[in-house]
Parts: sequence; C-alpha cells; structure tokens
Amino acid sequence: MIDIRLVRTEPELVKENIRKKFQNEKLGLVDEVLELDRQYRETKTRCDELRSQRNSISKGIGALMAKGQKEEAEKNKAKVVEINNELGELAELEVKLENEIRGRMLLIPNIIDDSVPIGRDDSENVETERYGEPKVPDFEIPYHVDIMERLRGIDLDSARKTSGNGFYYLCGDIARLHSAILTYARDFMIDRGFTYYIPPFMIRSEVVTGVMSFTEMENMMYKIEGEDLYLIGTSEHSMIGKFIDTILDEDQLPQALTSYSPCFRKEVGAHGIEERGVYRIHQFEKQEMIVVCKPEDSPEWFRKLYMNTVDFFRSLDIPVRVLECCSGDLADLKVKSVDVEAWSPRQQKYFEVGSCSNLGDAQARRLRIRVRDKEKGNYHPHTLNNTVVAPPRMLIAFLENNLNEDGTVRIPEPLQVYMGGKKLIG
Repeated sequence: MIDIRLVRTEPELVKENIRKKFQNEKLGLVDEVLELDRQYRETKTRCDELRSQRNSISKGIGALMAKGQKEEAEKNKAKVVEINNELGELAELEVKLENEIRGRMLLIPNIIDDSVPIGRDDSENVETERYGEPKVPDFEIPYHVDIMERLRGIDLDSARKTSGNGFYYLCGDIARLHSAILTYARDFMIDRGFTYYIPPFMIRSEVVTGVMSFTEMENMMYKIEGEDLYLIGTSEHSMIGKFIDTILDEDQLPQALTSYSPCFRKEVGAHGIEERGVYRIHQFEKQEMIVVCKPEDSPEWFRKLYMNTVDFFRSLDIPVRVLECCSGDLADLKVKSVDVEAWSPRQQKYFEVGSCSNLGDAQARRLRIRVRDKEKGNYHPHTLNNTVVAPPRMLIAFLENNLNEDGTVRIPEPLQVYMGGKKLIG
C-alpha cells in the first residue's frame, strides 16, 4: 500500500505507474481516493471543531450554574446534546470513509522501481545474468517422475487415493535427498549470518491481507473452515507477520531471517506435463529468507538475497540464470523482483526455482510496522523476501543435472554429509 500523501500530491505519477503495469481498469481508483480523502478530511475537521465547541461550552456550564444562571446553563446543555448527536453521525461517517479509502488504497499497485523493464507479462521478462555452463549429456534424460520411480523414490498413485492430484509420497533415498537439501539450505543461510526460524504454519486474515494482494490471496491461500485462519503459502507470510503492530529501534535493523516451513497452495489452472509430477503441487516444503531493513539499504539487500540462491545452486553444480521481472509480471505489492531459474538438460531451457522481491514499505504500511527514529520521526521499513530452495521443484533440476547414463545419481560433496556419506543414489 502506497502512502496516501503521494496520491494527494502526485496523482498523475500514481496513474502512470498503473499504466506501466497495464492495469488501466484501476485508474479510476486514484480519483475515487482523492474525492473520498477530501470528504474524510472535511469530516475530520468538522469533528475537531465540534469537539472544541463542546469542551468550551461544557466548561462554562458549571460557572453559569454557580452564578445562578440556570436557564442559560440548560440552553448550553441542550447545545452539548446537539453537538454530541452531530458528532456521533460524523464519527460514523469518518470511520466509513476511512475504510472505503483503505479498501481502494489496497488495490492501487506499489510504485515500481525505475529499473524495472516495462512489459505485459512474464514473456517479456529480461535475462540479466547467467552462472555456470548449461550442459546437455549425450544420453536421454527421462521425465523427472520416471527418474524418481526407477529409484523407488516417489509414489503418486497412492497420493491420488489419499489426497487427490497435486500430492505425492517421497520415499527411500529420494525422500532423504529432499530432507538433505533442506538441512543444507538451513546451514547455508545460518553460515551467512541469518537467524533460523520455524514459524506458525497458519495465520489470521489480517496478516494475509497485510502481506499480499487480494488477487494473490484468492489464487493461493487455503482457508480453515469456520476459523479466521489460513494455511501459509510460504513462510514469508508468517515471518513478516510476526512484526505486525511493532515499533523497532533503528539499531535492531536489519532483521535477516531464514525460515523453514511446509507451504500450501491452490495452484489454480491447468498445466502441461513438465509442470506435473512435483513441479506444481498443493503441498511442499521450503527454506526462505526475509529481511526487514532501512529503506536506503534495500537495493543492496535485494542483490544479496538473490545471490544467496545463485550461490546455493552453484554449490551443487546446477547452472542458473537471473530474470528481471517486467512491470506487468510484478505482483501489486512489489517494487522490484527477479526470478532465479535452474537449467533443465531434459527441456534444454531454464525453469523457475526461486523468486526474490523487494516490496518497499508496502507490507510495513499494511501491517503497521514502524522504526523509531528520534531525529527524523518514526518511519516504515522496507521488507524483502527470497526463496533459498523449494526441494520438490529443485529436485527436478538436481536429478537432471546429476543423472548418470546408467540411471544412478551423483551426490555433490556439500550434500554427502547429510546423506550419511553417500556419493551415489542407485
């Protein structure tokens, strides 16, 4: 959510940002907010005037009674009653206008960074960097589910019976590999100075609307029936949510946190064969990183975060590239975002394994997170998040890039200690 003062002072800038995101249907929101804000401020001013009048009249009633001017005192009491009645109506209107303004402000997209490429959708994202040499072996790479089934590491049929499509059983060395990757990711981030967390896996609706847009919420979140609780789609939700209604001292920044959680997502829509198996699923596990920092430090942290993912994948000999997300591909809360994509020898192209986002102060405004500054006054910090690794999807890249011709799979050295010293799965 952007600062309403920006809408007041630079409405055309806000509208141009909406156009850059190809959301022209939202242009009217800016004018609606301006009109509602005008009414709100007029109402608030009138309320303040009435309270002042009431206080002044009320103070004089006692003096009038002391002087024996009972009739005049009764007239003033009647005036106070009239003021209270008008105040009651205006107070209700004030709250109504405030809620209507907030509802519209939540729909107005965040101001994107000047460096973001302008484009309608993910087809116009821009590759910025590559790390590692993508290779295609001289033997055929099977579909990732076939690799896992040959290693007796996955059971999709049983999962369909118990839970439906979009679920799986991992077993044996593949299940162990899955856990090894997460444990390695945890230690990798701790070694880089991040504090490790295991957060709640359910959050309240106030936190949900604080960390994401309504569109994302509808497409992603599972609600617990009969309760004000949602299953998290990523630990970023509960990790940023932990700061709700918090005032941090400036010397407490930056907050650099890494968190493990299961993730639950609707994953709405139909997908091709390459996105079945364990690519798009309703339940998976992930290691995440979250930063809360001073606004001036967020660009530097943004690069640090996505380079952590790059370095993690490169430590396991998986080639990756970085894609800058264009304006039309950015979620409404994001200022800037990049995807980290891993090389698929089977498809001979890259696919997404992580997403890094700078959300500016949008989440902090929604969740009322502030930083105490005695000289400049309190301000909203910037929040950032990034995927370290989501093993089900990462397993595809891992298996394809480490597959031997005989069907065995190499275990890179950093993972061997987490696999009981194994150097090979077969």
